[in-house]
Amino acid sequence: MESEIKEKEDNKSFKELLQATMKSEDTEEWIDVWFTRPIGLFFALLWKRLGVHPNVITVLSIFLGIGAAVMFYHTDLAHNLLGVLLLMLANFCDSTDGQLARMTGQKTLVGRMLDGFAGNVWFFSIYAAICLRVMPQPMPGMETQKWGIWIWVLAFVAGVLCHSPQASLADYYRQIHLLFVKGKEGSELDSYASQHEIYASLKGNGSLVERLFYYNYQNYCKSQEHRTPLFQRFYSSLKEKYGSIDNVPQELKDEFRKGSLPLMPLTNILSFNARAICLYIACVLDCPWVCFLVDILVFNVIYIYMHKKHESLCKTMIQKL
Repeated sequence: MESEIKEKEDNKSFKELLQATMKSEDTEEWIDVWFTRPIGLFFALLWKRLGVHPNVITVLSIFLGIGAAVMFYHTDLAHNLLGVLLLMLANFCDSTDGQLARMTGQKTLVGRMLDGFAGNVWFFSIYAAICLRVMPQPMPGMETQKWGIWIWVLAFVAGVLCHSPQASLADYYRQIHLLFVKGKEGSELDSYASQHEIYASLKGNGSLVERLFYYNYQNYCKSQEHRTPLFQRFYSSLKEKYGSIDNVPQELKDEFRKGSLPLMPLTNILSFNARAICLYIACVLDCPWVCFLVDILVFNVIYIYMHKKHESLCKTMIQKL
């Protein structure tokens, strides 16, 4: 039976395999559909043939992201273009490891942990490299005043207070949307309660790696839930009335999807591609501090608008229930 399933998988065309790796047409960004995913799948098929484990690809992406940071430390065009190339390769690896894991069934806790860790390492390294690069440079319009410690303050506000919550809420809204489109099987929406239960069960039993992962992940989920009170009320009402999302009437799911769909492009803007393109342009033009301002001034406006519209949608759905 397993050999028959494997044979069917092997006989799928590249287009069919690519379609299978897409989470949903609603949530996929055009640059991923036409560029990142196809290249990622090409490499996934290559690594599968060579017997490479997905976690190896994730670790490779971490080194590529750090390499990009080293290149962005320099001010000349050649180093910065190489940094662009390395970060693009890191992003291809990020797409590849997930596609390879789904194709081979090699999904592991370590892989899940590494996947979230990788992106954080990329941007932490890049933000630090930009700070070291900009510190001795004069502030715009102030020839005698160097950036000094102030670039670190700007980076902290941009990275910790803006970038991180923007990306986490964008991911949360995508998982919510997928839940209403594809059900529990098609979404990775988790709750603080379920993750805390797992974490509590590991005390005295699980490994340090497992406990560390679930401790951090439960707090990640708690942060998402804390910022979405109206969605929590709506989702609780749905579960109370229907028991499971799979039992919710299709017209109700369609209505929520219709309201959530216009927000999906905003979630993509707050994820990787728009942020990376801004970074590429700013570094090549030798004004990398601009990407910090974009995090604070531009992406924050999108974040606030997206949050307000989603909570408003949930309020409307609560009233209908």
